Amino acid sequence: MKRRSLLKSMAALPLMSLTTLPAWSAAPRRRVRPGDAGWPSASAWKQLGQRVDGRLLKLDAPFAACAGSAAAPACVAALEQLTNTYAIGDQPALTQTSGWLDAWSSQPSAYAVAARNTADVVAAVNFAREHNLRLVVKGGGHSYQGTSDAPDSLLVWTRQMNEATLQPAFVAQGCDDAPQPAVTLGAGAMWIDAYDAVTTRGGRYVQGGGCTTVGVAGLVQSGGFGSFSKNYGTAAAGLLEAEVVTADGQVRIANARTNPELFWALKGGGGGSVGVVTRLTLRTRELPENFGAVFFTIKAASDQAYRALIAQVVAFYASALFNQTWGEQIGFNTGNTVDVSMVFQGLDQKQAEAVWAPFLAWLGERPEYALEQPFRVVALPARQFWNLAFFKKYAPGFMLADERPGAPAHHGVWKGDAADAGWFIHGYQSAWLPATLLAAEQQAQLTDALFRATRHWRVGLHFNKGLAGASAADLAAARDTAMNPDVLGAFALAIIAGGDGPRYPGMPAADAQAAQGAQTASQAAAQRGRERAAAIGRAMTALRQAAPKAGSYVSESDYFIADWQHAFWGANYERLARAKRQYDPDGLFFVRHGVGSEAWSDDGFTRKA
Repeated sequence: MKRRSLLKSMAALPLMSLTTLPAWSAAPRRRVRPGDAGWPSASAWKQLGQRVDGRLLKLDAPFAACAGSAAAPACVAALEQLTNTYAIGDQPALTQTSGWLDAWSSQPSAYAVAARNTADVVAAVNFAREHNLRLVVKGGGHSYQGTSDAPDSLLVWTRQMNEATLQPAFVAQGCDDAPQPAVTLGAGAMWIDAYDAVTTRGGRYVQGGGCTTVGVAGLVQSGGFGSFSKNYGTAAAGLLEAEVVTADGQVRIANARTNPELFWALKGGGGGSVGVVTRLTLRTRELPENFGAVFFTIKAASDQAYRALIAQVVAFYASALFNQTWGEQIGFNTGNTVDVSMVFQGLDQKQAEAVWAPFLAWLGERPEYALEQPFRVVALPARQFWNLAFFKKYAPGFMLADERPGAPAHHGVWKGDAADAGWFIHGYQSAWLPATLLAAEQQAQLTDALFRATRHWRVGLHFNKGLAGASAADLAAARDTAMNPDVLGAFALAIIAGGDGPRYPGMPAADAQAAQGAQTASQAAAQRGRERAAAIGRAMTALRQAAPKAGSYVSESDYFIADWQHAFWGANYERLARAKRQYDPDGLFFVRHGVGSEAWSDDGFTRKA
């Protein structure tokens, strides 16, 4: 059955024969909201609070204190935390992204269970199912799509389930594989917690996210890339076992032998669609001697020179950098500049400099190019790469500490990521670019597409988010995940995106003048945002001329994408939908543009006919 024919003929799951799937059970057509007759009584909420040992929180609007005066101490305190991604994450009523223009805005759930253990999660899941509530799951809260919160819902907040335990000889339950080094992490752990345990203190590596405050569970369920994915594969491929609470309130172990379809769905099938993960065990790997990074920015004197520069960058990447050693990104900007922010592993500083020497020589021979930011190479012992204390001593400014009293000593964030705290998105699109574009006869097509795209917006090529060039073993492991198979043949994920500072509902105007004309200023800001979103769309349209069938990464993609099933999961969607119906036949777990979400309204409250 052809997918497009199916979509034209009926509103059903793509790539599926309905005769092979169990029908949705006769669940209620509409979830309840506060004020509805079916909304739980005060006594029912009290009973839930007792079952979770008092860890039920009634959530209020985070900036309610600003309604009277922006100078009120409570308002000032609420605003101050918006510069700290750790502080944002510690608030159940906030999300790390404040919203998306004309799409969604961050709004707190009605109640949250601040889960400390699996029993708390079970209690929350059972309560939501029994009372027909909208259920939301949040760990790190980084979802660009707004899936970490929903008004009028019950939130399962796993932030405090953040333990990290090294396993020197792990064997998954029911399996007879050889023991291997691993780490077991609670669902609320962030990647800085994992790196601190595994790398800084344990001397090994775990494939995780680049941003230190991203949640472990969410990243693994989305597939998961880190700076060194070309060498270590995806985070999802490193999952050995998970503990999951499914929609029936049962605690299940998922691994290659036990509940294998649930296990597979957790590996890149999207978070929050088939259950609540409470614990994960990931394999760890040997560390190289060094990790490092290369930074510089090049300015071209003309459009013609810029096009030639793009061609040279593409050719140089294909010949010298398209391998397991190099990751992160090169940005192609509207102002005829190229900025390089790449990482490497297994090289020392002189070796890294030698790799780039031919490219720098090419630049030096041509007066039409100038270095706006000088070429810089930093190499350091791999074990110190996420060690905040090391950076404080030897490279101040690379990482920023969570300076709040009582904050864990290892909690730091990369300086560049700190600017994203609470950001508000105007547009965000991604596409996996196939490695065939790096062939000599295809490079001109890629160069032209990149140049045309930069007439509208910046294009970032994230080389670590495409697995072409990885080892055969890591490609095989990624193939056994639910991710879109496009990632296997992609040399990079192209990201075209833009936004500005926090815009949480209830935030006061920046100053008195803005307050006096708040409505006019808001309308003007929205118009500017829409113009930026349109430019982002034009840039991606130009780039997709070189890769018209490219899929998108579920965690970094367009909120308004229409063909999301195919874009996010490709041919794997059919199998994912089967797992969804097996483990959540009533659709308790809802994530917009997540598996099975086509059966519900956009807000997840009303089942479609």
